[in-house]
Order: sequence, then C-alpha cells, then structure tokens
Amino acid sequence: MSRVHRLALPVAVTALLAAMLSLACAEGIQAGLWKLTTTVETGGMAGPPHDTFKCLTPEQVKDLPATFSPQATTINSICAPLERTFDGEKLHFHLICKGQLDMELTGAFDFDSARHYTGTVEAKASMAGQTMPGSVQKVDAQWVSECK
Repeated sequence: MSRVHRLALPVAVTALLAAMLSLACAEGIQAGLWKLTTTVETGGMAGPPHDTFKCLTPEQVKDLPATFSPQATTINSICAPLERTFDGEKLHFHLICKGQLDMELTGAFDFDSARHYTGTVEAKASMAGQTMPGSVQKVDAQWVSECK
C-alpha cells in the first residue's frame, strides 16, 4: 500500500465518522413512546417524582422547538413574542406575559441523544400585585418503544 493510500484511509474514516455524528445530532430525538419523570419544586419545596408517558409523532420530533416551546394562550394578558434559540441539541426559551396575570416562563431542554432528553421550566407569576410562589419543573425523559 502506498504512503498516499495509508494516509487517505484514516482521513476517509474520520470524515465518515464525523458525517455520521453530525447526522445523529441533526436527527434530534426518536418518535415513539417516552417515559417522563417529572419533579416540581414550588416555593422551595420539592414534590416526589411523577412518571407519565407521552407518544411523540414523527411530525412532532421534526420540529422540536415548536413541540417543546410554550404556546402563548392567555386570557386578559398580552404576551411578548417568544424568545427562542435552538442549535439542534439545546433549546432555550423565554416568554413574558403581562395583564390580569403577569407570567414569566424560562425553559431549557437538552436533547443529548435520540432516546434521552432533560429539561427545566421555571415559572414566575403575579396577579393584582401579589407574587405567587414560583415553580421549577424538571423532566428526565427516556424513549421506551414505538407508539402502539
């Protein structure tokens, strides 16, 4: 094997692995049945973990920012445009609504593999000048199976 061929093979393998890794990250998470383990902390007191299951469709996992960002549906409040960043692996959002209910939501999700993600959503609210206890919701999600 010539010196050129010996150098070309590692370069080609490295390029192929890099392409496969970028495709894995670009694909996001897998559609299917997910187990979500959620803990909620309100006013500094953490509740027990709670498990739920959710089926995510192929359409939902194709648009992770839309699927995992809050929808501004309030009555007697006006929401600023949703601030959101997504780099293919990490999603961050911030939403502020003012009116009868003043509310601020801040969220971060980390889609660390096709079959696992974590997220945190912090909510602050006040009504008629009275601040309500804030809450932090943390989720650890694991892919279980195809949806039935």
